[in-house]
Amino acid sequence: MLTLKDIQGNPSFRLLISKANEYLSLLGYTEHGLRHVTYVSTMTAYILRSLGYDERTVELGAISGYLHDIGNMHNRKYHGPTGANIVFTELRMLGMPLEEICTITTAIANHEEEIGIPVSPVSAALIIADKSDAHRTRVRMRRAHDIHDRVNLAITDSSLTVDSKRKTITLDISFDTTECQIMDYFEIYLTRMEMCKQAASLLGCRFRLVINGLELLGQVQRKASAQAGSEIASSQAGA
Repeated sequence: MLTLKDIQGNPSFRLLISKANEYLSLLGYTEHGLRHVTYVSTMTAYILRSLGYDERTVELGAISGYLHDIGNMHNRKYHGPTGANIVFTELRMLGMPLEEICTITTAIANHEEEIGIPVSPVSAALIIADKSDAHRTRVRMRRAHDIHDRVNLAITDSSLTVDSKRKTITLDISFDTTECQIMDYFEIYLTRMEMCKQAASLLGCRFRLVINGLELLGQVQRKASAQAGSEIASSQAGA
């Protein structure tokens, strides 16, 4: 069976990741090279393992995370499906079972909020892992008028944790408001965070976003559920 180590040691995949990162560099995007894909691979596996999935599912998640951005070598637009097609062909040539290839490529094809949705545990874990990688180290060059650079520069620390008992997945961010405002973060990340909520729900969890100690996503959902429950109880009492 192919493992993550096999994929990492494959020169073709390393070249594809490098070419994708080079292309995005020319467009001025944040870092999408080996550091990013290794992080996403590690965190995808961490999420699945923490929630009790079997080791082969964890391994497929790690492979998906490592290969998820290869489609950027051709174009940023719809790079998920493009990358899935490339990975499908490469993995078939390496002899991976078709069912496992489908799990990996479906996750890759659906990891962007533009057209993707969480459709499996592997795809859900990949989405959350990918969207959690926001940090000042990803900025290639400081451009004062680019909101993506300002927001990433403002993130001085971030961590993603899974609490399997409480069924929560928490993204905890330290944000330097001298770089920009927290609202700037939501201007570019709100749809991504909404996608993370959907992904966490598929995994049977609640997604929490905490910035500078304040819970900005997750708390509201819990309060709304409590309020809805109270209203139902009141209506039943009055019936």
